[in-house]
Amino acid sequence: MNKYLTFGFALLFGLNLKAQQTVRFTAADGVEITADHYVISTQKPYLILLHQEGLSRGEYREIAPKLANLGFNCLSIDLRMGDESNFVQNQTFIDAQSKAIPVSMVDVQKDIQAAIDFVAARSQQPIILIGSSYSASLALIEATKNFKVKAVVAFSPKEFLNENLSVKDSINNIYVPILALSTRLEYSEMSELLRDVRKKHLTLFKPSQGEGAHGVQALWASNPNSKEYWMVLTQFFSQLKL
Repeated sequence: MNKYLTFGFALLFGLNLKAQQTVRFTAADGVEITADHYVISTQKPYLILLHQEGLSRGEYREIAPKLANLGFNCLSIDLRMGDESNFVQNQTFIDAQSKAIPVSMVDVQKDIQAAIDFVAARSQQPIILIGSSYSASLALIEATKNFKVKAVVAFSPKEFLNENLSVKDSINNIYVPILALSTRLEYSEMSELLRDVRKKHLTLFKPSQGEGAHGVQALWASNPNSKEYWMVLTQFFSQLKL
């Protein structure tokens, strides 16, 4: 059994769960963003966790403690385009609605930028974005232009945005390490989206057996392929030079 497989089983079955606290900060257009904050050490890198459309930070309730156990501080945020996941209501969406502030996919970029600024104000450690579905695409775009982002993990990215913003065209100059994961069915479309990204920066993954799961829910224990996704993720982290 190789070291990544051994480490993966330790990750999945030998966890010491990390406590979290709820924090709030404000985007540039006045939306109050709610997030779950997991802090393990001021000397450790940060993961900013971004959920799928229509969901909430609850998408990471099972995942974030495992990521913290890998040695990362985590900030799991409610993006303004969402509702509920795992019985966690999206408070950022509620705040944006109450203030009549736009909640389109493009407007979500302000939430990501605010999260990066929140972390950067508290830590000088590297920041990694983890995106799920459309937020994976937004994470890739943000990493292209924001020097504070040192790597991206993109689960099921694709052209979710509008005709005025092409993900593929926006990321051809991306220079940070990328791990892009998908279902078997999504793999061809994802590979095409990332075709122009420099190969030295890019790792692509699809499950070897079974279909997998869309977005970051591929890491949920309910996904039969979850261990394989976790193995690839831990290997990617171990090879990062942060």
